[in-house]
Amino acid sequence: MRILLTGASGQLGTDLTPLLRKHGELIPVDQAECDFRSVDAIKKLVAAVQPSVIVNAAAYTAVNEAEAQSSLAYAINSVAAGVLAEEARNLDALIVHYSTDYVFDGNKVGAYVESDEPRPLNVYGASKLAGERAVAAAGGRHLILRTSWVYGANGNNFLLTIRRLAREREELKIVDDQVGGPTSSIQLARATSRLVRQYAGVPAPSFPSGLYHTTAAGSVSWCGFARAIVNVLGEVETFKVRHILGISTCEYPTPAQRPLNSVLDNEKFNRTFGFCLESWESGLAEVAVELRQRESLCN
Repeated sequence: MRILLTGASGQLGTDLTPLLRKHGELIPVDQAECDFRSVDAIKKLVAAVQPSVIVNAAAYTAVNEAEAQSSLAYAINSVAAGVLAEEARNLDALIVHYSTDYVFDGNKVGAYVESDEPRPLNVYGASKLAGERAVAAAGGRHLILRTSWVYGANGNNFLLTIRRLAREREELKIVDDQVGGPTSSIQLARATSRLVRQYAGVPAPSFPSGLYHTTAAGSVSWCGFARAIVNVLGEVETFKVRHILGISTCEYPTPAQRPLNSVLDNEKFNRTFGFCLESWESGLAEVAVELRQRESLCN
């Protein structure tokens, strides 16, 4: 199996790399190797690699900045995704693509299912929704994994931000009326690896192509997640923070509007593939262990 991984040095790509290597020849690619703003560059890349699987972890994820850089967000999150899917179809290759809870407006009571109508509130969510539709429209074998609140030991994310702020400040004010399912990058990478192993060779007529909600089990607010991060990491790290206060979304205005409810229902994924992602609490504990191991290696 030859696997093309885009966004290889990103948060998710870093965790995908060692897992996907177990399944065959992995070709990890980043912006330095391919300009994902260029349709021609993407086509040349796929033609050169001739993959049997494409895992597209390349994305424009700067939610606030996307409001002013909509062209760039759409180029990477929508156009590039569609081109990769078309090239995958031409090769009869499987493409795995990631999307976001931000395709919804957050007004639903209860968890969102795949058939709920998307109504993105921001450019980032709209660009990812366009990417979902482009991948599906290409018509080849595809898995679109909608996830939420991705974090991990790498990159820039909520957990690492809270960790830094907890070392610097005695009090943190965190939004408490936005609820979602924090999903670690290693949880998502493991699920992807398992799907690639099980389904890469399944022929198109019986392949379960489609859109699947793929998040860690359970839900929590950003404030609740921040408190859990400090509690778990604080078992071995020294933090300055003493109080974590919950505030409302309107008390913390941002350029991009966020949905209040980002909880996704994973039942379709669990039923189709026969397994589920672990709880967000276990994902957090696993990331904490990874951070501790890194600290011990550095000392």
